[in-house]
Amino acid sequence: MHIFAEQITPLVESHGPYFLSELIEAQDEENHTVVCESEGAVVGFVAVSGQVDLKLLNQCFELGAFEGLRKTNSAHQEETQPLEEENHVTDAQESSEAKEPVQAEKESKDEPTGISQLEYVESSIKDAVDSNPDGPPNAFCIQLFTMEKKFEMRSADFLPYLFKLFPDRDFCVISVPKLTPDFPLLQSFIRVAPRDTSIFPQELYLCHRWALLRTLEVRVAVSSDIPAIQSLTESLSQRESISEALDLFLQARKDQDGTALQAFVAQVEGRVIGLMIIRDEEDIEFIRANFDVERFMYFSHQQREEHGRLCHFLLNPVFQHHAKYILKEVLRLAHKSCLYYLLHPSHYSHKNVSYHSLTTVLNNMVPVSPRRQIIYPLEELGINAPSQQITKQQQAHFALYHTNRKLTMEPKVTINARIVVVGASDTGLAFLEALTFSPHLRFNNLTLISTHGLPDRCSDDNMRFLATSHSYSDQDQAQLSLRSWISVVTGKMKAIDREDKHVELMAGGRVNYDYLILCTGLQYQMPSLTSVDVIDQTTSSLNPHHPRRRSTWPAPSNLFTLNDQHDCSNLHRWLTDNFVELTGNAVVYGDTIDVFTCVEMLMRLGVSGRRVHVVHPPRDHTSSCFHDGSVDHAVTHALEKAEVQVHRDCLLKQLNDGQHTDPVTSASFTSDGLTLRLECAVFFSFSCKTVDCDAFKAVNDACLVFDGRLVVDTTFHTNDPSIYAAGPLTKYSRRYHADQWSDSCFNSKEVGQSLASVLLPLCDPTLERPADPPSDEEQLIALYTQAKIQGGRLPGGYNYLHVAKPASKGHETPSAQKGRDMVTGRTETGNYFHLRLGQHDVVESITCLSKNALPVSNLLCLYRKHQLLLNHLCSRYHEGLVHDMYSYFKENWSLALYHDRFADFEQEVRHIMDSANIEGESGSVSLQEALQKMVDDKAESDQLTGLSEGFQKSEAYSALRKSVLDYLRYNRYHLTMYARPGLL
Repeated sequence: MHIFAEQITPLVESHGPYFLSELIEAQDEENHTVVCESEGAVVGFVAVSGQVDLKLLNQCFELGAFEGLRKTNSAHQEETQPLEEENHVTDAQESSEAKEPVQAEKESKDEPTGISQLEYVESSIKDAVDSNPDGPPNAFCIQLFTMEKKFEMRSADFLPYLFKLFPDRDFCVISVPKLTPDFPLLQSFIRVAPRDTSIFPQELYLCHRWALLRTLEVRVAVSSDIPAIQSLTESLSQRESISEALDLFLQARKDQDGTALQAFVAQVEGRVIGLMIIRDEEDIEFIRANFDVERFMYFSHQQREEHGRLCHFLLNPVFQHHAKYILKEVLRLAHKSCLYYLLHPSHYSHKNVSYHSLTTVLNNMVPVSPRRQIIYPLEELGINAPSQQITKQQQAHFALYHTNRKLTMEPKVTINARIVVVGASDTGLAFLEALTFSPHLRFNNLTLISTHGLPDRCSDDNMRFLATSHSYSDQDQAQLSLRSWISVVTGKMKAIDREDKHVELMAGGRVNYDYLILCTGLQYQMPSLTSVDVIDQTTSSLNPHHPRRRSTWPAPSNLFTLNDQHDCSNLHRWLTDNFVELTGNAVVYGDTIDVFTCVEMLMRLGVSGRRVHVVHPPRDHTSSCFHDGSVDHAVTHALEKAEVQVHRDCLLKQLNDGQHTDPVTSASFTSDGLTLRLECAVFFSFSCKTVDCDAFKAVNDACLVFDGRLVVDTTFHTNDPSIYAAGPLTKYSRRYHADQWSDSCFNSKEVGQSLASVLLPLCDPTLERPADPPSDEEQLIALYTQAKIQGGRLPGGYNYLHVAKPASKGHETPSAQKGRDMVTGRTETGNYFHLRLGQHDVVESITCLSKNALPVSNLLCLYRKHQLLLNHLCSRYHEGLVHDMYSYFKENWSLALYHDRFADFEQEVRHIMDSANIEGESGSVSLQEALQKMVDDKAESDQLTGLSEGFQKSEAYSALRKSVLDYLRYNRYHLTMYARPGLL
């Protein structure tokens, strides 16, 4: 039927390119236009074409599992028609360890021509064929689609009709602009993974004609399914473990350890297209205690036998969009209410761990956030300690994924916007964590560009050359498994093309973006050298108006600037091979905490302190890097005892007497007009951190405003609306008159989370987009509350931790601020603990120096707690009852404070107190009003007593008591040391 332009134009203008149902055809060779009508009115239309550039698609997308969208066996094929691309969907949620595509069974090419079409489909889906196949096209494409909003959910109804228009082609493809919101038609398509070298600007989806069949069935696996399953798994590296698990099910219905097993197959027209193997979950207590599963379910509503663990999930690629339905059926048939999937790190190998064999199933599950754990004093608790299922250490850390009956009914919002993060800093990782752990969102195009990739192993005991912020440990990395959700590009940013929206890499290649996030932080650089004209001869300090010269010659092989764990690993190998067992000295230059952690690591490797020279440049401030005189004194004494030579107020002048040779054999410094020359076999530079030279050049050449740091506003925008930046790399625009504040003053992890909260409304349709222009409140810099944390191992065998309130540059010294200090122990005895309270008796800083391991997780929970909450700490301390705060904060009363849900409990208590009313002489008044009146009237103690008695008679007191008991009862598996009503 002829399509009138006046019928279609309003649809396109009002709805854009979407598609729908009842169809009337208009045909022209390989191009077809189909109209969707309802009661005689056009409600949508679709334009399809058999002309597809398969060469381009194969160059840009991983189409090998679909035979390059061509027919490769002429004896088994029927003619097909081309398909088109619009949007390419990668399983960005797919685990990097599970990136092998599940292959369907391969059929012999000598099969009789009477083979069924479904058999042909399975036989044609094999290993990737990167070479251009010569067979005829097997796909057609949707070029244009639009649909009335109220008919959108019927979008897939026209797909069978389109395949009838192309009876010789098995695939329909559609390409979608990356910023196009998700729409119902795509629920019948699967996203095709783009190649790393893809330059295609859109996402590609495809649908196979047999994926539209309504005869999909899930049933219990039987022995006769073995040949089909073997064919399904023959190309997988996990085929042996899958076969072993299936055999155990068929023979005994139990795992090797006696745990019940269940196996199911998915089939279409009698052909096996998938396999699912699950087992009963026997580790429920550990999972509940270590992961926030209760965000998605109530344990009290589930029976123990309703919990299952997903061991294997295999599915023919063309049926991937049915994965959620299959999971729903598995839950029903297995009589389970929820399933868990445990994903171990790629570097972990153990015979008792089932290697995962899944592709898109993670898309249909939600990642579960790990929970902060209490560090229990188990010996002191004795029989009052939690069960071993809670406190035991697993053989390996893992990430947890979850689904349940409710979640199988909830669709995820697909976001294809290309979000590129440059820099694997704490800020960048926190940003990525916030995005990937949004359970209702599926980000398909998250990319991290990092010089050394994603840090997987952060805390090897033999490589702790650098201090730590305690943001992301090895356990954190394993439990988050960010690699499962992001593409990692190992490389360095060379340039930013703002017009074309791509980042160029040093090693060649480029990464396209829709939103670019710069979180490169600051790095130690090749040391800058001085000359006589930049030295103030009277003060021996740098002339502040004369910039130092950056070194332009290549770094010598024995000169090290350590910025991440990769650098530390390389250094450890180099020292073992070239320094530890030989002669020669080490020169460690700088005045940061990393100087001292590096020296301690050298001595732990067996280097004598006599071979180490520590050289401190002149300070531009009076306080040391430790912010505590006792710690500074203890470290200085430890260096003296180890016979480490320390040189102060020395500025690096030359290496190798000015000769640019490799390796470094000597270093010259200026001090008080004199020259200090040191022979060295290895040189460490820890002079102040700055913006990386290459990052600065890329930013500057892109005309982003740079004023000592990259300039941003309060919502992390640079002067380019598509480019954001956060972390120590940045500073606020001068219009805020807040030069003393920057992101470097705050907790980097909190800054990254705040950055994510700014970007999420731009992607998440369930959130309201920010108003433009910003409100007056947004003209103020952000307020952050989390502490700045620093820790490490210091000379003398000390474990060091410093937790402090964020402070601006040039802030007052602690002694000049109001508050009080509490100190127990001594640095000499290795049990020094310094706790500082602010003027309102709230903990503002914690400094620990101990010979023993520190319970860091517990100690961090003390920050911002009032001294009354700490069991009336002030009165006990001044009465001489607190002799050792390490022991004091291990007592039973304190353990509830360390629980990860204590903050929620505090908020509930605050709400109760805010709404509390008490009876007074003039009637019922709020507790806040009564307290304010007493302050205004300068009430006596007897009035306070009366107020307390009145509160105990109020409903708020009963609610408060109930809240406390509910908190202890609900978390009793963690807080077994507390008595509850009815327990005794």
